[in-house]
Amino acid sequence: MLSVHTVILSVASVAFAALPTPISVSTAKTYLSQLTVETPSNEPAYSRPLFPTWDTIPGTCDTREITDSSCKATSGKWVSPYDNVATTLASDLDIDHVVPLKEAWISGARLWTTAQREAFANDLIRPQLVAVTDNLNQSKGDKDVSRWVPPLTSYVCTYVRAWVQVKHYYNLSVDSDEKAALQSYLGNC
Repeated sequence: MLSVHTVILSVASVAFAALPTPISVSTAKTYLSQLTVETPSNEPAYSRPLFPTWDTIPGTCDTREITDSSCKATSGKWVSPYDNVATTLASDLDIDHVVPLKEAWISGARLWTTAQREAFANDLIRPQLVAVTDNLNQSKGDKDVSRWVPPLTSYVCTYVRAWVQVKHYYNLSVDSDEKAALQSYLGNC
């Protein structure tokens, strides 16, 4: 299910904690037009433990730790794509779910099985998990694209294309403000 060849963090001299390449702008526009627009629902109420995270993958690594044979980032320099901030401290980074878990919940994941939510929360194939500056991940929280995009303007197009790809793949809905924001951002890509 998860590939050891997909690297979230690297111990190379400079590692860009990059997403898998998202879909093109034209494909994102097509996918966005196919998403159902509906009012988000938090019934039943969201609870993070409903999304089992950080699966153990081959060996003892979890989905945050695909780095070296011991699954630990021991040294390196990482660059957060959300703000282009470099760090040598792995503790300065968080693994962000591009589409936050609560956003997924209110957009349809509340109807999924636990196994489906676990697959979503640990997806290394789609552009869903990325290492970013921890304070930015915390400021983003569970906000959708109508309320938050990365501050690095040159990365916004990548972020919204990834957002649409993930929402489309998992058949999640969008609300009207979210769709309008996505259309605007994609129109400027």
